[in-house]
Amino acid sequence: RDSEDRIHGFEMGADDFLTKPINAPELRARVRSLIRIKRYTDDLDSAESVIISMALTIEARDPSTDGHCQRLAAYATAFGIELGLEEEDLAALVRGGFLQDIGKVGIPDSLLLKPGRLTSGEYEQIKQHTVIGDRLCGELRSLRRVRPIVRGHHERIDGTGYPDQLRGRDVPLLAQIMGIVDVFDALTTSRPYKKALPAEEACEELLREVRLGWRRKDLVDVFVKLCTEGRLPRFDLRTDA
Repeated sequence: RDSEDRIHGFEMGADDFLTKPINAPELRARVRSLIRIKRYTDDLDSAESVIISMALTIEARDPSTDGHCQRLAAYATAFGIELGLEEEDLAALVRGGFLQDIGKVGIPDSLLLKPGRLTSGEYEQIKQHTVIGDRLCGELRSLRRVRPIVRGHHERIDGTGYPDQLRGRDVPLLAQIMGIVDVFDALTTSRPYKKALPAEEACEELLREVRLGWRRKDLVDVFVKLCTEGRLPRFDLRTDA
């Protein structure tokens, strides 16, 4: 019966138990242990907050991408809900929306803000932001589920993406989701070098990428359905981008 009570307590959210009569040295030792755990998790939360702040700072370097992180997090979450993903995956998509370009902290402004066309060498340097971001997130256990998004959101299922040229199902699902919403947001917001496309045209471009073999048709079909039915989060893109 004691074992059943403990199991029930853990299932209800208890972290530990003390039995009577209480042993004072044991109580002090457990309190010290819990305080150490609390300090450790507080440090993790603080470190994660710093990384997210860094991501927003990177976004602020380029006024044309203002609001990009928030939109990706919102679009990806709506997409994930429609796909029936679990809560842990939805939470990873929210964080991934903010952190997918965190690696750009290691890319010079002269490249990120270059108004003209990038050379092949410059483009190769830009592509390293996925690897840099993965390395940054790798220091935090709490971002374990986010790392595949950060590293893999530019992969394509035909193996022509980067940085690892993954193919088919080897491209993590959450990274594929982020890749789709990233393209959609890039197309539907204004940039110095282009005008924003209507959502319908952006969806057509995603379907074209399916035909090219870059995206999974079943995933893009779900996203397009969300968009055409008006069930994506709405933003005033005149001010957000």
